[in-house]
Amino acid sequence: MEIIGKVAQLLPLVTGQGRNGEWRKQEFVLEIAEGQFPKKICFSLWGDKIDQAGLRVGETAKVFFDLESREYNGRWFTEAKAWRVEKQGAAAPVQTSSPQMPSDPPASFNAAPVEDDLPF
Repeated sequence: MEIIGKVAQLLPLVTGQGRNGEWRKQEFVLEIAEGQFPKKICFSLWGDKIDQAGLRVGETAKVFFDLESREYNGRWFTEAKAWRVEKQGAAAPVQTSSPQMPSDPPASFNAAPVEDDLPF
């Protein structure tokens, strides 16, 4: 499967030791603007694929992935494992502060008070 979206968040790198040696996992959140409400999906990258992807927050990427579910103690857990990531263009600037409101009203702004019939 594949999907295109904007990298919304990079989660901390996780490492560990298993039977086959050391492992690394990097999770990232991709925001997909489909329909009226954008959706966010958390994907995981494993091992050398982390370095190959070189993801940054704000850039658009095409993610090729597989879905995998596992059962543990009667509950099911699903993971979206990315096996390839292609960058789709220049990174969008990431806004770090809130937008500034203009200090002067627009030219079409009418500062005259509006009269109404309300007693308050």
